[in-house]
Amino acid sequence: MVLRVFRWSPGSRERLQKYWVKARHGMTVLDALVELQRNSDATLAFRYACRVGMCGSCAMVVNGRERWACRTLLSNLARGPVTVRPLYQFPLIRDLVVDMAPMKNKMLEMKAVFVPGRRAMAGDEFAQIGSRSRERRAIDAAIECIGCGMCVSACTMVGHDPRFPGPAALTRVFTLQRDSRDGAHAGRSLAVLAEDVLTRCHGQANCTAVCPMEISPTDSILALRRRAVLRLLGIGPR
Repeated sequence: MVLRVFRWSPGSRERLQKYWVKARHGMTVLDALVELQRNSDATLAFRYACRVGMCGSCAMVVNGRERWACRTLLSNLARGPVTVRPLYQFPLIRDLVVDMAPMKNKMLEMKAVFVPGRRAMAGDEFAQIGSRSRERRAIDAAIECIGCGMCVSACTMVGHDPRFPGPAALTRVFTLQRDSRDGAHAGRSLAVLAEDVLTRCHGQANCTAVCPMEISPTDSILALRRRAVLRLLGIGPR
């Protein structure tokens, strides 16, 4: 099987380099890349850690679609050469390795970090949120995000408007805005009303289509929009 792998390093030009891999039963794209690095080209750079679909570090674009390399079987791909390239929308570091800092920075800009509420600041215990409570069920899917960046790569608005926070950051904002223990709801409510935030999402749902955790950032953004409208009307939560 032929693999066409994206290659780039500082000072060099982008290119697709062809490699030959002997495909075995059950071989994944990550298996093929590891074999190439160990036996053919030690300079090939890519990320991986757990190899079992838990960490998300091997996210890349395979045959034009964002995927986890460790869960993508070569046998499940269309016949012909397999093209592997790094995630879109992120700065390149080398070959298939990208800089994830912009996604983290967008989360910080949107205040997408937990801020203890008054009870916690006063030294009281955190409010208990049961796994079957209505509050927990509302965010049950969204909290499974592991930050692999695939949704950001697939989002055309991230590429079009650098000020748009992106689906990962807004999904995190959604979970925090529905958390009764958090004390920064008001500040985030103002942040999402900025011109380049909620209104920039065009609802194409590319982010939802590629999420390996079956999360729908589209639904999270729509929920934030409804919450923002109710707040503007003076009838919703802060």
